[in-house]
Amino acid sequence: MGHKAICVRDVMANSYVMVDGLTTVKEGILLAKKHQVKALVVNKRHEHDEFGLVLMNDIAKKVLAQNRATTRTNIYEIMTKPALSVSPDMELKYCARLFERFGISRAPVIESGEVIGMVSYNNIVLNGMVTDDDG
Repeated sequence: MGHKAICVRDVMANSYVMVDGLTTVKEGILLAKKHQVKALVVNKRHEHDEFGLVLMNDIAKKVLAQNRATTRTNIYEIMTKPALSVSPDMELKYCARLFERFGISRAPVIESGEVIGMVSYNNIVLNGMVTDDDG
């Protein structure tokens, strides 16, 4: 029984981009490109607010496909809020089940009310399913 559970903290990406909800979609796209991220975390407006999330496919579906202007559409108009978040201490298999159950592919990792990273199916599979000491 020497198996150590692999947790979200072990595989998550520490890079994420936090934006204000009033950021334009154009600014959001430029930030995502600059930082090479596939999602933007939308900051809370106050203590009792929740974090939001915008994926690049949200922009494709809700802005491009609907012929909206990226300069006149704000992030808050297309974000998912509250973002489904995970704890850094959650075991990977449960994170994968959560993703499957809610039909999501990535989520912010939140510890003590603060975003500390992002986790996606890619992180789970590439960093968590096969470890270097598996032989």
